[in-house]
Amino acid sequence: MNKEQPGEGVDSASLTLFRDMARRAFAREIAPHIDEWEKQRRVPRQLWDTLGTAGLLCPDLPETYGAAGATPQVTFAIIEELSRMGFGGIAAGYGIHSNIVAPYIDHYGTQEQKMQWLDRMVTGEVLGALAMTEPGAGSDVQGIRTHATPDGDDWILNGSKIFITNGLLADLVIVAAITDPGQGAKGTSLFLVDAELPGFERGKKIEKIGQHTSDTAELFFQDVRLPGAALLGEMNQGFAIMMKELPRERLGIAAQAVASAEGALALTVDYVQERQAFGQSVASFQNTRFTLARVQADIAVNRAYYEKCADTYARGELSADEAAILKYAATEMQCTTIDACLQMFGGYGYTTEYPISRFFTDARIQRIYGGTSEIMLELVARSILGR
Repeated sequence: MNKEQPGEGVDSASLTLFRDMARRAFAREIAPHIDEWEKQRRVPRQLWDTLGTAGLLCPDLPETYGAAGATPQVTFAIIEELSRMGFGGIAAGYGIHSNIVAPYIDHYGTQEQKMQWLDRMVTGEVLGALAMTEPGAGSDVQGIRTHATPDGDDWILNGSKIFITNGLLADLVIVAAITDPGQGAKGTSLFLVDAELPGFERGKKIEKIGQHTSDTAELFFQDVRLPGAALLGEMNQGFAIMMKELPRERLGIAAQAVASAEGALALTVDYVQERQAFGQSVASFQNTRFTLARVQADIAVNRAYYEKCADTYARGELSADEAAILKYAATEMQCTTIDACLQMFGGYGYTTEYPISRFFTDARIQRIYGGTSEIMLELVARSILGR
């Protein structure tokens, strides 16, 4: 089934099956190597092939392309499991590939584009990236300067993008470019750019304070000749497409946020029950108990809203305002609760020897990408005030 709209949901048994399969695969293929990959600031390209072989990439694409034909909740569940296990950088890269790039092509691509790319995205042969952010255009997508100029039946692409997740390893990049200068957002189009094309160049890996296993790079386009068939969706409809797809992107970020907080809490509960201070376990102190209770309450409330929004999205009814509220609330919660958890570890929490520090540093970017918390608040305020 070619789902131009999200499905109606997924039964709990199937979702549990995918979660269990994902956890086993991640425990086998990622957990033994994560510390080394963190030090190397990268994951091997082979990981994506492995996840594809395991049937974990793009699970909600139609079966036509070799996928499971599941619903978006399955993709969200896999993002959750990566995040809960403390693999935040890999969760970010997975989300870009399976939760953003693949749905863009499935929803707006021609049949030829789908046949060219989607089956290879399912196997892991092709890794996807999304290139919108520029040095002068972050949350303000309307500030894009990268442009594509028609040349016969082709397009000539020039410009640069920054902070592109999967940028160093990507085989396919969806690039937002101006095709009608002077029209602002209304003159933006999307293009499917093969990373092997002449004129496509990658900058060096951008070093970050967290999500080290997510390769992030600057991309450059110098007179890249694109065939007319590289246009994704209608010309000058790029901004509209991005706005339609943002709720799903923000759901994926919320999945990371809630599950990461749950993973951090689980680590903390184990630690405070083992750690001794003043002749008793840290868990016996009222401050510890109350802090953990507040963290649990904050997570529970955000999980409830996240699951409500995921169900609403599955019915094709999630609004941009609801997605903005979710993204803001969940990522702010993630940062505050994980900070409270790290505090329970004392000085050990500030060392890279303890995984709680990775949960902490991986969390900070969540309030920035996909639209900053400030932008989320502005969107919600406009929905309240009507302007």
